[in-house]
Amino acid sequence: MLSSALCLKSQRALLTRYLAKFSYSTASKPSLQLVAQLRKLTDVPISKAREALSASGNNVKAALEWLEKDMVASGAQKAAKVAGREAREGLVSVCVLSAGSSARSGGGLRAAMVELNCETDFVARNDLFTQLAADIAHTAAFITEQGDSSNFIRPCSLDVINDAPLLSQRDSNLRPTSTVSGSIRDLISKVGENVSLKRAVTVVHNPLRGHSGTLGLRLASYLHGATASGYQGQIGSFAVLGLKAPDLPSKLASETFMQDIERLERAVARQITGFETRFIQSTPDDETALYNQPFMMTGGQETVCAALHEWSRARGMVKEGEAGGVEVLEFAKWMVGEEVD
Repeated sequence: MLSSALCLKSQRALLTRYLAKFSYSTASKPSLQLVAQLRKLTDVPISKAREALSASGNNVKAALEWLEKDMVASGAQKAAKVAGREAREGLVSVCVLSAGSSARSGGGLRAAMVELNCETDFVARNDLFTQLAADIAHTAAFITEQGDSSNFIRPCSLDVINDAPLLSQRDSNLRPTSTVSGSIRDLISKVGENVSLKRAVTVVHNPLRGHSGTLGLRLASYLHGATASGYQGQIGSFAVLGLKAPDLPSKLASETFMQDIERLERAVARQITGFETRFIQSTPDDETALYNQPFMMTGGQETVCAALHEWSRARGMVKEGEAGGVEVLEFAKWMVGEEVD
């Protein structure tokens, strides 16, 4: 009898070890509340949230670490898989941190415009994609320092942006959790399409000094086909405007003048976006020159050049026949998917 009992006990032990090879975790199934909490923090699919919680014993902090490691691995694999696909859809995103001369600021310029591409218009309208485009533009505007170039609008190194920590456009106090390139890779993992940063320009200029307050700078921007957030569109433009007036500080202190100049800036940037604009000034018959175009703000009754001079004269910035007032110094205009030299 004793021998039979020992034999039975041995068989049970073998069976237990055998079944253990095929058993699943004894951790309880993740609750809907935990899944919802994790998805709120990460935007991952429900199945991935459950997988992360199951692998982490329903510990949200551990699940976040699990997801981060999984995202790096799966994101790198998906990025490599789709890297050769053509990405001609997407958005132009603009971020203006400082628009220039005013009574409330020192008069510096700080802004950026980027183009983020994907494969389909469906992904380009995805909230994750639009927010990433806004965050990249915000990052580029924030990290760029003024250079030695004589140009106001300057190309920004994509390598520098990609290696920079992604700074949130929605909450500037939010601590970065990934670089720009890492965030792009994470998005590729989520949407399954090739996503790439195509180009970037920045406008970073300190306030003008040594001109007795007679000169100033303003930055105009416009987006055609803007998204609901207003930060991105299919066509985007920047324009740097120069201001010259003997009593410019007092004009900048006027609420009426500031409202007028902001309307003018938007109209100029919209003009650049809406017309085939290649130059600021050219031969009189060249309508690709901004100054030769009928100005939409005045119903096409005047050219842009004449309208700017009349606007300046009407507000006492210049007298009849004098130069100055408001001038367009530089501009940049981008369309999603266009060829870039």
